[in-house]
Amino acid sequence: MTADYAVRDDSFGGREHYESIAGYLPFELDRHRIITCTAFRRLQGKTQVFGPGQHDHFRTRLTHTLEVSQIARSLGRRLAANESLAEAIALAHDLGHPPFGHAGEAALDQAMADCGGFNHNTHSLRVVEYLEHPFPAFRGLNLTGATRAGLAAHCTRYDTPAATNPHESGLGPSVEAQIASVADRYAYNCHDLEDAIGQALVTEDELSEIELWRTARAAATADGVASSIHAVRRRVLDELLERLLVDVTDATAQVLQRTAKDCERWHPRETAVALSTEGERRLQELEAFLRERVYRQADVVAADEQGRRVIGDLFAMYQANLRLLPQRFATRLDEQGTARVIGDYIAGMTNAFCLREHDAHC
Repeated sequence: MTADYAVRDDSFGGREHYESIAGYLPFELDRHRIITCTAFRRLQGKTQVFGPGQHDHFRTRLTHTLEVSQIARSLGRRLAANESLAEAIALAHDLGHPPFGHAGEAALDQAMADCGGFNHNTHSLRVVEYLEHPFPAFRGLNLTGATRAGLAAHCTRYDTPAATNPHESGLGPSVEAQIASVADRYAYNCHDLEDAIGQALVTEDELSEIELWRTARAAATADGVASSIHAVRRRVLDELLERLLVDVTDATAQVLQRTAKDCERWHPRETAVALSTEGERRLQELEAFLRERVYRQADVVAADEQGRRVIGDLFAMYQANLRLLPQRFATRLDEQGTARVIGDYIAGMTNAFCLREHDAHC
């Protein structure tokens, strides 16, 4: 049973191209098209924090996406929102990410400055609306308006919304779009911490200074079984995530009760899905720890610098040798401009393919 503020399956913003579709509910069809598109499969070869190939157990951009979608469904259910829409937005939110993570994005943004720069959120929309073209009648995946609006509104510390106001109504993002953004934040904080523990970048003593970890560890190991951090980290992180979900559910329910009467269509007038003040303080403490002890760690910084250099070199090489672009990209040069087309091509690459192209031509 969904709440009044949830996006209904019979009121989903429409698709750009008319299709007679049977057998799927609207957001289930969006999910099907997202997970079967080529951009989704390429996420398995793109950096989350540690690059693919550094360790078989580290997250890639694909496994990150799967964890975001699971958290989005869980939070959507707790808030009586449309779980399928929250999941669809979560599954598509990183389709526009280039190789080498945020370092790759920064390199493309610099290389494409003369044509508006590069924003992976904006590019996720470009992927689903234009670059993917599995259907002969039109380009794009022809997703619902609600899913596309959710992508345009996606916002975290590392995600700038693709549109200031992506909704015709002039109101804010749907509750489901906000859920996907919160799920993204929870996912990368929890799994980046787990990968850092696996890489021995952080110690038990250091983590004991972080309130979220300390209280979650105490609850998760209350049975008194003494175990190393590697033996209990999954239990602790599950407990940590559950505490975050409980906090945001309780805080959000209060906001939605207060603002439900102001909802129009499926857009609350203010940000509703958010932690309590105390929950936000605790999570920011963890995030500051990750920035200092993980994201600025020497090996991560070195990999980021390599990614920036490789993409910068490759972009310049294609500008000087347009004949090396695949024909399906070269045919768009006159209409869309050299920088935009090269950016489209590089953004779609996996880390490994990007390195192979760099070794072959630079």
